[in-house]
Amino acid sequence: MSSIPYSRYLIRPVSWYSFLIMSGAVIAVILACREERRSGLPKDTVIDLTLRILPCGIVGARIYYIVFSWDQFRNDLSSVFRIWEGGLAIYGGIIAGLVVLILFSRKRHLFPLLLCDLIVPGLALAQSIGRWGNWFNIEAYGLKVSCQDFCFFPFAVQVPADGYSWHLATFFYESVWDMLIFFFLLIARRRLFRHNGDAFFFYVFLYASGRLVIEELRMDSLYAASSVRISQLLSIVLCLFILFRYAVLVLKYKHHFTFFSRLLLAAVCLYSLLALSYAFGFHVSFLQHAFHVVLFLSLYAVLLLVSLFTIYSLYLKMEVEDACNQN
Repeated sequence: MSSIPYSRYLIRPVSWYSFLIMSGAVIAVILACREERRSGLPKDTVIDLTLRILPCGIVGARIYYIVFSWDQFRNDLSSVFRIWEGGLAIYGGIIAGLVVLILFSRKRHLFPLLLCDLIVPGLALAQSIGRWGNWFNIEAYGLKVSCQDFCFFPFAVQVPADGYSWHLATFFYESVWDMLIFFFLLIARRRLFRHNGDAFFFYVFLYASGRLVIEELRMDSLYAASSVRISQLLSIVLCLFILFRYAVLVLKYKHHFTFFSRLLLAAVCLYSLLALSYAFGFHVSFLQHAFHVVLFLSLYAVLLLVSLFTIYSLYLKMEVEDACNQN
């Protein structure tokens, strides 16, 4: 497969970017509709939600991108509307979609977390498909690859604007990660998750932990300040919030705690506090080489994932013990 797309367009004026995003959205809706029937929700709930959430999500993703890259648009305001050229930030879409979902749930008297669990597997798959739109637009690539042994697709891509030099194919890395999240959610919602919201929170956590690492490799990151990548900062905040949420749930069963349980929970909480050091950019003072930063973030993400699965397992264990004692 060539490392350079033959064209940005499927059939003019339909761009591959738009086609892939919409294809991913359609597949996500089909998957959610299947879960709708299994969950016993009123017919067409997913369709009605989609008609509201999809346009608002696209607008939210565009606004988020524009806010953090205003210099790119200030001299050509008409470019704000040319979304087929790229420039959608998934975090903005998720935030806008979540707001719409909450309002929709309140109006229909449904549980928001149930709807979230319904759509996140398809959302992860849609993200995996949509990321290939970045390849056709020749965007969302990473650092330049200097070693010829790694100059091959899909590990790297050629960028015509940079003299056909090779760059890390970060869009591909995220596409693979999103696909793994999709398969994990399909399995876990049948065999692991026990409560409304578990699929949603794990989706957010898994995506954020992966994005934390991949973002460090990219060259087109959005910045909240001169040296703080907004996607990484948001990823840290989301991961710590979800860890805190499950820690609070575990504390409901503190009367069942063993010494090991207390030690484990204390270790997770301590690690979470130490994790804030990266969120505020303190790592820069002792990690100057990009490769070292990526290794640090990879270890950091692994520890985050271990912390989540550990505390969630502890939560399920405490819940079962409490139920057994009550019986």
